Amino acid sequence: MSPPPPVAAPAAPAPFSLRSRRDLRWASGLVLMAYVTLHLLNHALGLVSLRVAEGALGPLRAFWHSWPGTLLLYGAVAVHLALAFVALWERRSLRMPPSQGLRIVLGFALPLLLASHLASMRGGYTVFGLNGSYARVVDGLWGSAGGIFQVIALAAAWTHGCMGLHFALRADPRWRRAQPLLLAAAVLLPTLAALGFVAMGREWQFAPGPVNAPNAVQGHRLGMLAEHGQDLYVTLLTACLLARLARGRLHRLSGARMLTLRYPDRSVQVPVGWSVLEASRAHGIAHLSLCGGRARCSTCRVRVAGPAGHCPPPGPDEQRTLARVRAGAQVRLACQLRPTGDLEVSPLLGAGAAAEGHRPRLDGEREVAVLFVDLRRWSGLAERQWPFDLVYVLDRYFALVGQAVREAGGVPNQFIGDSVMALFGLEEGLDLACRRAFRAAALISARLRAWSAEFEREFGQPLDFGMGLHAGTAAVGEVGHLDVQSFTAVGEVVNTASRLQEQTKAAGAALVASRFAVRHAGLSPAAGEMRRIEVRGRREPIEVVAWSAEALAVAVQGQGASPLL
Repeated sequence: MSPPPPVAAPAAPAPFSLRSRRDLRWASGLVLMAYVTLHLLNHALGLVSLRVAEGALGPLRAFWHSWPGTLLLYGAVAVHLALAFVALWERRSLRMPPSQGLRIVLGFALPLLLASHLASMRGGYTVFGLNGSYARVVDGLWGSAGGIFQVIALAAAWTHGCMGLHFALRADPRWRRAQPLLLAAAVLLPTLAALGFVAMGREWQFAPGPVNAPNAVQGHRLGMLAEHGQDLYVTLLTACLLARLARGRLHRLSGARMLTLRYPDRSVQVPVGWSVLEASRAHGIAHLSLCGGRARCSTCRVRVAGPAGHCPPPGPDEQRTLARVRAGAQVRLACQLRPTGDLEVSPLLGAGAAAEGHRPRLDGEREVAVLFVDLRRWSGLAERQWPFDLVYVLDRYFALVGQAVREAGGVPNQFIGDSVMALFGLEEGLDLACRRAFRAAALISARLRAWSAEFEREFGQPLDFGMGLHAGTAAVGEVGHLDVQSFTAVGEVVNTASRLQEQTKAAGAALVASRFAVRHAGLSPAAGEMRRIEVRGRREPIEVVAWSAEALAVAVQGQGASPLL
């Protein structure tokens, strides 16, 4: 095997570098999303009255019709659309997840859906000085198929924007925490806007007023303007798609230079210029990519081996993401790496599943609370007891701990030897997750102590246990090999929680929890013994609070929890 290629120094930034593209796409998209949001909010005011909606429209219309507003809005439209065409041209394979495909289709359909409305409103103002108003819109669209068509166009624009934001930010824990609220807003706002339009239409139907509408000649010219715009757009889009098709055929007919990518289970040949992620998707190789190939999430990263000259240097976006995950010199992002020669590539996330043709599962990063429970003196017990006795002990122990975790709202997801790992926060925010984790720890402590007397009578030694609790960001998903897969969390928070349960021996405590988790649970650190300790695997010391079983029960019951026994 060839030595892994080092990551080359970044090339001098081009006038239209990948980083500037991403920043321009992001900035232009935010401008357009702000415009659509304000538009929908304005529509929703129609639920109050047509006059109120018209009054709110005046300042917005004045801004967007001003030179700064015009340059901002239509500049964002031009930039976003141009970047979409560039991305379509550069994409070697159109294979992608259905959700990504839906977002792209909606984006390219929007100019066709909005052309008539744009020509009538902005074209009417620019060419004939006709100010757009709700009275004019309602008068022209109410009772016709055009009204339904415009509602569909706004819904498509809103859906495209929401999907773009979600794909870009879904790996961010703050976005995940806000998802329930954001989803409610994403559904509620266009619904209220549609209802507002209906309310304005009904009000206009019963009390029509003067309308600054175009005459027949003006209407015909505006209609022709919309048709010409649609024809031009369809021509450009068709030309781009045909050019893509012709490029692919020319590559095949002219014997364009191919390269070989060697995956752990097989080798594939692709034309020079394809990204590793495009190669994976074109050949049906399972490959994670939560952000859709935008160099944001790092889930598509691969370990590469081969001549260094076959790996173009990473761009600014890729460098930034690789630095965030502290990737090694031989690790690259599959969505950004476009090899110029043969390479060996190994997907790092879900690699085992991908090698066997299974689709790996990774739910992304989440803020979770992790609780580790360890049964003490297990080695001595194992030496003296029959294996069937040990099975009985573990069954009883796992049942007590697992039931307590579930009652508290957590997931007991790892039963290894004499240890149990439980996760909290898969469906809620970090504060509630920490409160539930402490609740589970108190329940476990109470029930294991209640079992202790019976245990000592049966096995001749007292029952002892220790628990560690920490909270933070972890990658949550399925790991394993072939048919042996388990849902778990991976990250510093898991390692620290496991180390904290080891600290219970030295502290003589039932639970050692990080001060971070204590704070998020809303508990007072004074209820336990606070100290600053070194934890193996962490570069910095961590502040922890050691809790006796009694102090833990009192603290949790003081939060208003139900009795523990």
